Amino acid sequence: MTELPMPERLFIRLPDDPSCAPETTVPASTLTEFAVPALLRSTVDHVTAYEERFAPGRETVERVLPDGASRLLIVLHGGAASIHVAGARADPVLLTMSGHMHGLSITLHPGATRGLFGVPANELTALTVPWDDIVPKAHRDVPDQLAAAADDITRVQHVLQSLQALQRPPDPSRQLVEHAARRLGAKMGGISVRELAGELNLSERRVQQLFASHIGLAPSVWRRLQRLHGTLRLLRTAETPQWAEIALCAGYYDQSHLINEFRALSGLTPQQLVQRVVSDSSNTTHGGIT
Repeated sequence: MTELPMPERLFIRLPDDPSCAPETTVPASTLTEFAVPALLRSTVDHVTAYEERFAPGRETVERVLPDGASRLLIVLHGGAASIHVAGARADPVLLTMSGHMHGLSITLHPGATRGLFGVPANELTALTVPWDDIVPKAHRDVPDQLAAAADDITRVQHVLQSLQALQRPPDPSRQLVEHAARRLGAKMGGISVRELAGELNLSERRVQQLFASHIGLAPSVWRRLQRLHGTLRLLRTAETPQWAEIALCAGYYDQSHLINEFRALSGLTPQQLVQRVVSDSSNTTHGGIT
């Protein structure tokens, strides 16, 4: 007997989105967004708690599209809590959801992992590192504090207080990288890495080093992600997607380039993503791409 594949849903969040993007097919009622204190806004981009209960024996795959960010992943289960620091990545993550899922996700700004933990971002790329392996001894009791807390509001406060205490003096090169990252994301990634290096009066090699140290991704990979995100934003305003036009607007050579890049970074073609959003939207509290 052929085993049926597990149902799959989407989670997407682009910078400046609320708790999730409109393409997300995860029930909005399972997500709670928390404000970031002013003293942490240069370090923390976004804080979300999630909690969902699945029927016994039911499993769902959640496809999380890459945003290029590093984050803290906090899992609450059986009266215990664990924290991992997840490095930047440029491929989708497939999570198997079942039982009682509860935790927090704290998205960090580019350059924040080095400023918090003193670790170059490329040493964390595509890895998840236990909290105890990366923080000083004085902060290793945070998981216990989270497990003992009465609610997610208190848990968020504990984590953010610890992150605030971990912040190191600003690194001047981080501002340069933040500017470079914005430039590669402007006009749907219309600037090349070579042109960027010329603007900054740096060698391409130096730009590569700065991105590795602060973001954990090569500038060319970061630029590819920005084009993917630009495509998603264009789809939000397209009643009937004209793929050749969207490809050119998003900075791709042609429609074939768009499809290949979209599949490489998300595991889906653009049409597959649109079809999933449309077919799933009636089963969630989210709308589709409008």
